[in-house]
Order: sequence, then structure tokens, then C-alpha cells
Amino acid sequence: MAKQKAKSTDYAFVTIWRVAGTREEVLDILGDASTLRRWWPSVYLRVTPVAPGGPDGVGATFDLHTKGWLPYTLKWRLNVTEPVTLDGFALTAEGDLDGTGRWTFETDGPEVVITYDWRVSASKPLLRRLSWLLKPAFSANHHWAMARGEESLKLELRRRRSGSATNIPEPPKPTFVRSPRG
Repeated sequence: MAKQKAKSTDYAFVTIWRVAGTREEVLDILGDASTLRRWWPSVYLRVTPVAPGGPDGVGATFDLHTKGWLPYTLKWRLNVTEPVTLDGFALTAEGDLDGTGRWTFETDGPEVVITYDWRVSASKPLLRRLSWLLKPAFSANHHWAMARGEESLKLELRRRRSGSATNIPEPPKPTFVRSPRG
């Protein structure tokens, strides 16, 4: 079987985060996409529930409006495709990004190692037309967004453990926001 050649619009990212906590704590946050806008506002501008999914999370569907540090946004649908467990879960993306994502969680002493494997193709016309030229900038935009996610997750874990937001900084806000709509 011949291997398919990657197109300029294809992106493959593996991000690794390390956070103090337990897999249960991480799962409570990352396993509930409805809370993304609250704790990761630099990237998630709007999260609209579409379908609740089953007891294991499969079928949970959300329409998302997201961004990074570059002045463009993406609209896509997240659909949970595998059970949400202490080991992680998988999802699909459809819309301005099409592809798959897989979160995995592993305990390493007092920390959780979180891996996100994100394999998408850009469908948004701007990204499709300019990927051949601006792929490094679009990739840097993804890395920026994921760094804000790790920072925001660490803050959210601290906030949940403390029981209040006192003395815990707010998560980073989005860049290049035109209006406060959400």
C-alpha cells in the first residue's frame, strides 16, 4: 500500500504538557469541552453544545469558535469519538479544520503527562490558499495556543484545589479581539 503524500494544508502536531495533579483532576477539566471558554479563553472564543453524548462521553458534540495569536479565527465542530476515561479520549474536527485529536493522560509521580496528538487539514479558505507559504506561521500559531492551554490548565487546577480564585491569576485572554461578543 502506497503512503499518501502530505499536502501543504495537512498539519500534524504532538504536544506534551506536564501538570501537577491527578488524572482524575485533568479528566474533569479536559473531558468537559463545555468549560473550555471559561478556563482557556485565549483560544476558545465560543463553545456551543450541540449534542450531550452518552454516559461515556462518546457523541458529545460542540461547535467551536477558536483562535491563536494570529488575527484570524476558526469555526469547527468537535465530536468525541471514544470514551472519556482516565487514560484519555479521542475526537474529530469538522469545519475550518478537519481531522482527529487524541488526548492521553499518564501519571508520573505527583504530575500528569498529557499528550495531545492533533492531525488536521486546513479547510478554511485563507489557510488552504496560504498554507504553502505560511505553514511555519500557522504552526507557530498552534504552538502558541497550546502553550496558553498548558498555562491555563495549571491555573484552573490551582483554582479548583484552592476553592476560590483569590491570589490565582486569570487565564490569558485572546489576542486581536474585535468585539466582546462570545
